[in-house]
Amino acid sequence: MQKIKIQTTQNVAIEFVLAGLGSRILAYLIDSLIVGVYLIAVFWGYLSTIDSEPSTVILILLFLPSFLYHLLCETLLNGQSVGKRQMNIRVVRLDGSPPGFSAYLLRWLLRPIDLILFSGGVAILSIAVSQNDQRLGDLAAGTTVVKTKDAPSLAMFTVDEDHQPQFPQVTQLSDADIETILRVITTYRETGQTAPLRATAEKIETLLSITHDMRPLQFLYTIVRDYKHITAQ
Repeated sequence: MQKIKIQTTQNVAIEFVLAGLGSRILAYLIDSLIVGVYLIAVFWGYLSTIDSEPSTVILILLFLPSFLYHLLCETLLNGQSVGKRQMNIRVVRLDGSPPGFSAYLLRWLLRPIDLILFSGGVAILSIAVSQNDQRLGDLAAGTTVVKTKDAPSLAMFTVDEDHQPQFPQVTQLSDADIETILRVITTYRETGQTAPLRATAEKIETLLSITHDMRPLQFLYTIVRDYKHITAQ
């Protein structure tokens, strides 16, 4: 099981498990099935309702969603397509910053070379020989694909309806900040390493100008619960 350490924007090193080639191939097959079913359904439905041959413009409009499928999914679903979500894998940047549209665009633009040329042989070879299991699109975008099955989620935190937030400043945090906090908590649970926990707590304290007497773990739990409660309103 190959792992990679990524330095987050909070200067905390988080360890991810790289997605295996098998998971990526299965995700690709699931996405291909979805696109194929879409094309068959749309064209069959359209052709069955008209008597004349469809215009080129109509065909282009019908084809466009399938053509842009991966770019749209990864942009709107935080680095995941439907296939990736089913396989519990996701695109991340190696520098720790959230992947932006430009990164997803580069991956998408190089997808034909990776996955069509030599029937996907280019992607398989690139993933096999690159240090961080990157296909050409990943190398260009500075991304890779990691497992998310064990990644924490806000759903794991139960917050009572009458919960009283202690730190209303959490509204200044982003979803990416909360994701980092959750992963740090999970890393602590799995390894017992306290350094990332303390470093993250100190970063959040500084960022939000907070003073408290909680232990780092308790403080981060409180931040997450406050964030979930406030953003759910």
